[in-house]
Amino acid sequence: MNVRSRSFGTTKNQLLTTNNTQKQNLYYTTPNSKVGSIFGTTKDELDAPDQSSDQVLLVTIIGLMIFGCMAVYSSIAFFAQSHGTTAVSLVSGHAIKLLIAFFVMIFISKINYRVLARFSRFAMLLSWGLLIVMHLYGDVSWGAQRSLSIGSVSFQPTSFAAIALILHVAVLLYEKQEYIKNFKRAFVPIMFWVGVTFVLIGTEDLSSAAVLMGICILMMFVGRISIPQLSGLILIGLIGVAGFISISPERQSRIDQYVAQITEINDQNFESAEGYQAQQAHIAIAQGQLFGVGIGKSTQRDFLPAPYNDFIFAIIAEEYGIVGAISVIFAYLLILYRGIAVIARQAPDVLGTLIAFGCTLLISLYAFVNAGVATGLLPVTGLPMPFVSYGGSSMVFAGAMSGMLLNISRHIANIKTRFYNG
Repeated sequence: MNVRSRSFGTTKNQLLTTNNTQKQNLYYTTPNSKVGSIFGTTKDELDAPDQSSDQVLLVTIIGLMIFGCMAVYSSIAFFAQSHGTTAVSLVSGHAIKLLIAFFVMIFISKINYRVLARFSRFAMLLSWGLLIVMHLYGDVSWGAQRSLSIGSVSFQPTSFAAIALILHVAVLLYEKQEYIKNFKRAFVPIMFWVGVTFVLIGTEDLSSAAVLMGICILMMFVGRISIPQLSGLILIGLIGVAGFISISPERQSRIDQYVAQITEINDQNFESAEGYQAQQAHIAIAQGQLFGVGIGKSTQRDFLPAPYNDFIFAIIAEEYGIVGAISVIFAYLLILYRGIAVIARQAPDVLGTLIAFGCTLLISLYAFVNAGVATGLLPVTGLPMPFVSYGGSSMVFAGAMSGMLLNISRHIANIKTRFYNG
């Protein structure tokens, strides 16, 4: 029996049907969001059950981890012998760290990225504290104070600060979308966090600080910060980098060597100081030719400083040839594509888009810079190749960033996303 409304002459069922239809036509970004309709997604689509993680991204990362163990084993023999240990022992330790990074990645992939975003401010303040302690009591290695030891554990606070900054910048851009063009309310607060972090990192690790600054600028561009404001930020960033270079003789030497490497050929210069590293890397790549000299048959590992880390790409090119080197670059290009063109572009909200965009750029740009240094396209830096270079903290935090990417991919809506261009 239908009960008719006295006011409108409609049945109760008809009213329910009308209300449901109206609800379906409403547009949302995220639950309780104050941001306008940036993505054309309905509430039902947004609340759809989670899907499986991006399998292509996961398989690519696992493949890099396995290949990294092989590359480290080939490149670390001379270092192990000179330090009274064996390559098997060092590679075993590297494999354990990779395993930890893998479990961190899986663990983070199970946590909703919106939950992680709530702790971004705390993570930033903690990272600043660790960076300050590093400057005061950090361990000196290769002329730089970049690591901090707590008991028997040594790690680089820069890696933690990088992921904390990307997460917090994404949160700030997301929260300020309604007035994102406002200089005082949006640009200045974001730049406060970026600027302080840049200074704390750049004093000891300018290459990481410069890459991180570039990523933040790109994130702000995607987050709709105005072009004039971004142009001013780029100018300030360039002045800051030039200032850090001018106060460091070692950095000036690296830049001078890089310029000399491009403009002139001077064997005597290349055989000493900073030129030695670049020359040995070039020899390794040249010896590899098309298919390489074979696994474990590298000779330049005995001459290259840190062949298991900063110059591991040169050893890869020597043992696996151009084919192997291009395959590694292709793997990172695949991560770049999946992270930006698939995960970031189809994320359910602006926050997911910005986090995926920043994490993807940090992983891929570190790899490209590492390869660029080995091939002579960039000045010598100390950036590792994620999942491939020997290390601990850098791998763990790369695993954490990959975990966030995998988590965001689980929330992708099966619809075409539309960015707001207002």
